[in-house]
Amino acid sequence: MRLALFHDGRLGLVDGDDVVDVTERLAGPGPYGPAGPLHRHIERLAEGHGPAAPDLDGCPRRPLADTVLEAPLPFPGKIIGAPVNYLDHKAEMEYTTSVAELGVFLKANSSVIGPGRDIVLPYTDRRTDQEGELGVVIGRTASHVSADEALSHVFGYTCVLDITVRSGEDRSTRKSFDTFTPLGPWVVTADEIPDPDALDLRCDVGGATRQRTNTADLIYGVRELVAYTSSVMTLHPGDVIATGTPAGVGPLAHGDRVVVEIERVGRLEVGVDGSRAQPYDRRPGHRAGPKD
Repeated sequence: MRLALFHDGRLGLVDGDDVVDVTERLAGPGPYGPAGPLHRHIERLAEGHGPAAPDLDGCPRRPLADTVLEAPLPFPGKIIGAPVNYLDHKAEMEYTTSVAELGVFLKANSSVIGPGRDIVLPYTDRRTDQEGELGVVIGRTASHVSADEALSHVFGYTCVLDITVRSGEDRSTRKSFDTFTPLGPWVVTADEIPDPDALDLRCDVGGATRQRTNTADLIYGVRELVAYTSSVMTLHPGDVIATGTPAGVGPLAHGDRVVVEIERVGRLEVGVDGSRAQPYDRRPGHRAGPKD
């Protein structure tokens, strides 16, 4: 199933060219809070409540082409990133370490936006790069699970852009600006993806392809990454793991369109807005040095 949010937080099942409103059938009665009805559905499944797939009889339908989609998980409990998880990205950035030495990092859940929204560039004089990635949505609580068990704890998959400022702060700062985690356009349930470590991924900026890979080239594949992350922190239903980006990261500019497309998962497109960018040395909290 492809499950999306639309129309101010309704839960839709994408059925061919239609979106079918399955909000109450999957998420139960509202209100659903900022995490939204898909998050509620994932939690209910983990607790053994509600159907995994709904009966669509009598559910309202609308054309997908006329529907504005939102981030399917607008406020995940955690967003976990995997730094340097492709060897070609390690080489292009001249890193001497990879995810195996660096571990994982956290991004602010307030950084999520949905399809069609804009990434807002913070600085005029610091690069802000795109990083196209496969996103893994956790379906059952996972703590110290093995790689063999890992996929049984996955609810589904989505497209993620891990937007990054190239500056000196910690990763959690440089990657957590508002709008820095575009996510969507929907979550594809795990039964639709036989092997998450065999998916073609492409990321285009301004109509030109910058990144092209297959998830087979991940240093830590999805199974190993879920297992490793669960050894560090307990994973809860609705948490999202961004699995890392391949070579081809590059600067974004005002007016760009950024598209990440993943085989069997979907196509996420967002814009770029640099109209409010400021010089780096004018950021709040900046302390002028002797040369400022």
